Amino acid sequence: MISSKTGADEVVPTKPSAEQVEFFESRIRPIFDNECYDCHSSRAKKLKGDLHLDTRAGMFKGGESGAAIVPGKPDESRLIKAVRYKDEDTAMPPKKRLSEAQVADLETWVRLGAPWPEKDGVELAATVEKQGYDWAKFRAEHWAFRKVQKGEPPKVKNAAWVRNPIDQFVLARLQAAKLKPAPPAEKSVLIRRAYLDLTGLPPAPEEVTAFLADKSPGAFDKVVDALLASPQYGERWGRHWLDVARYSDGLGGFLDAEALPEAWRYRDWVVAALNRDMPYDQFMRAQIAGDLISDDRNLAIATGFFAVGPTYISDGGDPEATAQAKAETLADRVDTFSRAFLGLTVACARCHDHKFDPITARDYYALAGIFDNSKAGLVSIAPREVVAAFDAAQKAIKEQEKKIKAAGPNDATEPQVPELKAELERLKKAAPPEYPKAHLLADQGNKDMPVAIRGDLRKPGEPAPRRFLQILAGENPPTFKEGSGRRQLADAVADPANALTARVIVNRVWKHHFGQALARTPSNFGVIGEKPTHPELLDWLAATFVEQSWSLKELHRLILLSSTWQMSSRHRADAFAKDGENRLLWRMNARRLEVESWRDSLLAVTGELDRALGGPPTDKILESNRRTLYGKVSRNGDRFLSDEFLRLFDFPAPRVTSEQRTTSTVPQQHLFMMNSGFMAARAKALAARLQRESGEDRARITRAYQLLYSRAPAADETTLGRAFLADAAGGTTEARWNSYAQVLLSAHEFLQIQ
Repeated sequence: MISSKTGADEVVPTKPSAEQVEFFESRIRPIFDNECYDCHSSRAKKLKGDLHLDTRAGMFKGGESGAAIVPGKPDESRLIKAVRYKDEDTAMPPKKRLSEAQVADLETWVRLGAPWPEKDGVELAATVEKQGYDWAKFRAEHWAFRKVQKGEPPKVKNAAWVRNPIDQFVLARLQAAKLKPAPPAEKSVLIRRAYLDLTGLPPAPEEVTAFLADKSPGAFDKVVDALLASPQYGERWGRHWLDVARYSDGLGGFLDAEALPEAWRYRDWVVAALNRDMPYDQFMRAQIAGDLISDDRNLAIATGFFAVGPTYISDGGDPEATAQAKAETLADRVDTFSRAFLGLTVACARCHDHKFDPITARDYYALAGIFDNSKAGLVSIAPREVVAAFDAAQKAIKEQEKKIKAAGPNDATEPQVPELKAELERLKKAAPPEYPKAHLLADQGNKDMPVAIRGDLRKPGEPAPRRFLQILAGENPPTFKEGSGRRQLADAVADPANALTARVIVNRVWKHHFGQALARTPSNFGVIGEKPTHPELLDWLAATFVEQSWSLKELHRLILLSSTWQMSSRHRADAFAKDGENRLLWRMNARRLEVESWRDSLLAVTGELDRALGGPPTDKILESNRRTLYGKVSRNGDRFLSDEFLRLFDFPAPRVTSEQRTTSTVPQQHLFMMNSGFMAARAKALAARLQRESGEDRARITRAYQLLYSRAPAADETTLGRAFLADAAGGTTEARWNSYAQVLLSAHEFLQIQ
């Protein structure tokens, strides 16, 4: 939320986004509730400093020293200065400073404009009293909690436009608004869109030519099937899921500084699972409880979904720090689980009942208890006999080293040392390599957690038996008694009767195909989340998805073969005037490639891309020819060489689950394209490829456009290109070609899915 001032003291806030409210509820409210409100709120027995921090107006008004916050400017905000502990006289809280992570969260909150929760346009006080819920009313009235209904696709005029039921739902809304769908995209645009959507790589010119020449009715169907069968499909869509899983290689900084050297095994598991079209219900169950479902250690790797997240440790023996570290770890597990699979912000109930959704603090600790009985660790994924052989070999080596140490220096036994050393070398050469390990979850208990008063684990309240969320499980949810409860939790999430699970994933898939989801807050289907633009279509897709055995590839196929997905993205002033945000889907949304696909596409068109699948990551991704998926990523996005490049182009720091990426346009991006060694090397490689594959400038220009944009150049583009290449003022022939190639690679068209 960004605020503006209309007068000397009048602050007019804009409405906070759902993501900003989630951030306040899960990260900021607990700080205020636990550390500030005993002295600076309506519940304080004696208000100190005449300062209220439980309303936004109170913060702007401030206390005896003035306003507590300046929205957007943490360095000028008294609240931030106080928690930074730079001045002992104004340091807050007075007894003990906040953790670095808490201070950073407050700084972020102020930088965002101090977003504050509101309901029906009215800002809410931040203190929360325990409340009851009308469960039946929520289940009956809120769209996300109602049972999925597969209604009949509506009847429409212009039935010839309809390829499958998706089109009927979309066309009915357009016709009701007196809008027409855009014409079909040109075939060259369509095939490029399909390749970038499904694999993150552009088609080769030969593939475009073959598609354009294929006049059969099923020509595009064959393209889609081939792309879904491509191993690059799993890499592309695996990366989408890794955003949700807040995947990283560790090194999160304060209280979470450990590296995760084997995190890549979870990444590779995701890619492989998607490539073989593992049914989504199994995909979910494996990530929640793969270690408990099967003895197959490969399935246990899936629990890296949780294990590669932050595991906070205290920086000493202080009980408060220990409790805080544990609380933050559990909050991460619950938040990632609920937002990823259910589209609910359960972590907002960590300190109190959820302020908007029917989720109680008891619900939160029922889930937190499951993860409190689960421990993340670096564990063997090799067969037992492999581990036993390795351990036996290492034991023999250690015993031999002891013999050598005991033998010398001794005039009596020293002559035996060369023979003993030779045996040691033999044992080392014969020893099997160290067995593979992965970051996994494992059960470590079977106890319920108490509800923590105000989120403080040192203040236990009534016990919260482990179970599923009451709004989804019914009035008397069955408790989980089997180990940690993760296996039972996995079953509850994957139950087709669950109203949320299928809706959430089909909504995510739709978002990546259209640039906007049907419900535009993909990880928040709660009250403050956005309602779907096409609720009947969302339900029809969810029901069909389950009927088709939870197959993601069938879902992709259904979407891509619709007329809706195959529309042109061209602008129409009349339609834009009625629906500027394209909520009714009168055209395809043109959108920019994510940084991974852009970099991978650069390497693909220059002929340099290494398409090998899987394996350990590199932190020097700009020096590698592998797909960007295989670059190292740190939790805070600031530890590896690859982090700086990725963040420049809007890659999210994987501290928390990410539902969608922002798209920024800043000068540094264009400076990278103009001046970086990486872009210069790609330009040189493209120029060399064009020189090899074509004989003269006109043919080389045509080849360049085919490689980069999947089309032939227009006449004026050819003329301009030839004129530039013929201009001796541009330096040597090689220099001119390199410059020309760099311009083409940096063009907006290359960055776009049209």
